[in-house]
Amino acid sequence: MKKVTIGVIGAGRIGRLHAENLKTFHNVVVKSISDIFVTKAWNWARDIGIEMITDDYQQILDDPEIDAVLICSPTDTHPQILIEAAEAGKHIFCEKPVSFSLTESQQAVRKAVELGRKLQVGFNRRFDHNFQRVRSMVETNEIGVPHLLKITSRDPEPPSDEYIAHSGGIFIDMSIHDFDMARFLIGSEVVEVYVQGAALIDPVFSKYDDVDTAIISLKFASGALGVIDNSRKAIYGYDQRVEILGSKGSVRIDNDYPNTAQLLTSTGVYQDKPKFFFLERYREAYREELRQFISAILDKQAVPVDGFDALQAEVIAHAAKQSLQEGKPISIPAPK
Repeated sequence: MKKVTIGVIGAGRIGRLHAENLKTFHNVVVKSISDIFVTKAWNWARDIGIEMITDDYQQILDDPEIDAVLICSPTDTHPQILIEAAEAGKHIFCEKPVSFSLTESQQAVRKAVELGRKLQVGFNRRFDHNFQRVRSMVETNEIGVPHLLKITSRDPEPPSDEYIAHSGGIFIDMSIHDFDMARFLIGSEVVEVYVQGAALIDPVFSKYDDVDTAIISLKFASGALGVIDNSRKAIYGYDQRVEILGSKGSVRIDNDYPNTAQLLTSTGVYQDKPKFFFLERYREAYREELRQFISAILDKQAVPVDGFDALQAEVIAHAAKQSLQEGKPISIPAPK
C-alpha cells in the first residue's frame, strides 16, 4: 500500500492535534515534527512515535522521503515556509490564514500553483457533518434559490492578551472561518461587506485596535444577502448555528451538544450547554479535512479547499476591517 510521508511544522495545539490524527491513518507516516521550542514537544512526540524531532523546519524540507508538510506554525511564518516547501517539492497543508498580508498570501499561493504543488488550507468547518448537509441541500435545490444566510459564530471565552496582540484582529483570526463558510454554503462570491463592531467584553481589544463583538452584512454576486454575528464570549459555550432561507424553504442547523437529553419539569426545560470549544465541536471535521488532503495526493486529485479559497476569505476579512474603520460598505472586486 502506498503511503504519504508527512512532516509537521509547528508543535502547538493545532500541530499536535493534526499529528495525532494523522498517526491513526493507515496510509500516512508522520516522520518528523519541528518547533522552535522543541524541548517542550520532545516527550509528546516520542510518545506518539514520531521519528525525527527538530527545531529547524529546513530539515523537514530537505528530507527527500517527505512528500508533504503541514504548516501549523505562527501565522507570520506561513508565507516563507509555504514558498520554501513548494520549492522543495512538497505538497502543503497550511493552517488559515495564509498570512496577515494579502500581498504575501497571493505570492505564496502563486508559487505553489506555479510549481504544481497541492495546497490545501485549513478551513475545517467545511468538513463538519452539519455544514456538509446544508451545502448538499443548496446544491440539490432542496430549498430553492438561496435568498438569506444567517451565521452565528461565538466563542465561549476571549483569548489571552498575548494572543490578541498577535492574532491579526477578529476578522482575520475568527470571522475568516465564517467568510469561508458563507462562500461555501451559498456557492457564490461576496461582492460587498459592511461591518459594525465594538469592544463590549474587554477593553484589551481596543488596546490592539480590535473589537470583540461584530455584526457583518454581506451581499453575494447571486443577489443573496448574508448576516454574520460574532462574539468573543458566549458564556454558555461554543455557539455555531446557520440558517439559509431559499425560494422553496429553509434549512438550519443548531449547535452540537454532548447529548440531546432534555429534562422537562414544572419549573422549566433543561439540557446540556453546547460543546465548549472548537476542538470538541469540530473533532471529526479536523480528521476529515486531513483524510481528503491525503486522498488528493494519493489519487492525484484536486484538494477540496485550495489557495483560491484562502485568498477569497482573506479578501473579505481585509474588506471587513476597512468597513469597520471607515464606517461604510466596502465593495469587493470579482476574482481574477
